Amino acid sequence: MTQALVIAAHGSHLNAESSTPTFDHADTIRATGAFDEVREAFWKEEPHFREALRVVDADEVYLVPLFISEGYFTEQVIPREFRLEEWDPELWDSDGTSATHATLRAEDTGQTVHYCGPVGTHDSMSDVIVRRAESVTGDDDVGDGFGLAVVGHGTERNENSAKAIEYHADRIRESDRFDEVKALFMDEEPEVDDVTDFFESDDVVVVPLFVADGYHTQEDIPEDMGLTDDYRTGWDTPAEVDGHRIWYSGAVGTEPLMADVVLERAADAGADVEGAIERVKAETGGSPATGD
Repeated sequence: MTQALVIAAHGSHLNAESSTPTFDHADTIRATGAFDEVREAFWKEEPHFREALRVVDADEVYLVPLFISEGYFTEQVIPREFRLEEWDPELWDSDGTSATHATLRAEDTGQTVHYCGPVGTHDSMSDVIVRRAESVTGDDDVGDGFGLAVVGHGTERNENSAKAIEYHADRIRESDRFDEVKALFMDEEPEVDDVTDFFESDDVVVVPLFVADGYHTQEDIPEDMGLTDDYRTGWDTPAEVDGHRIWYSGAVGTEPLMADVVLERAADAGADVEGAIERVKAETGGSPATGD
């Protein structure tokens, strides 16, 4: 039986770079040869969710949402647009951060679809956050003497949005790698605007848990933190703010190791991709940063 991987992402009509990480991670996985087909699909760009399965020849599909949290898109939009028969969020049996997968049938194509939980809540995302800290500091051993801020959007409309941020902050804190680890948000307390108020460490790495760089990560957050008065002029890395050095990484989803999280989701749903996972980790400098 032939097998395909479909990566489902949001995309954007306004930001051409929004889809870049999706294509990059798909290319990385495609090069491993783990699947007969690897396809990208988007809500706001072409190829669209609704047509995605119609151009997939494989009988069996692993559908992985490149989203940060469980919620409206992963529980309603994607299953509806992919026309997954008998879908119900209860099939994930999740508390907001523990979705795994559900095996369903695509209504109009008849394909077997293993619908996976979003990449953002998978345990291996903690390793990508740490890897992002390593990348921005240029130090593979970064941690001692450093604070780490994991930043999310936060919203009253979806409590799971904050859960994903707090989940990874807790996991990384338990690894004792960094002196301090905090979960901060754009639209709820504690706010990233006041990042220096929450850390005693002189050096603080700030990693936004976003899939792609865009308005929030490249404009809002740098200005809100005081890295720059005008995002168009750029900022220093690290930037001096209130007596601290802020190492701002940009969106975690642009880190090459993200391809591993996509593969891990598929593996959890039964895909035989262990060799591909090892290859991607080797090529992207991945390691079990949280000690799991």
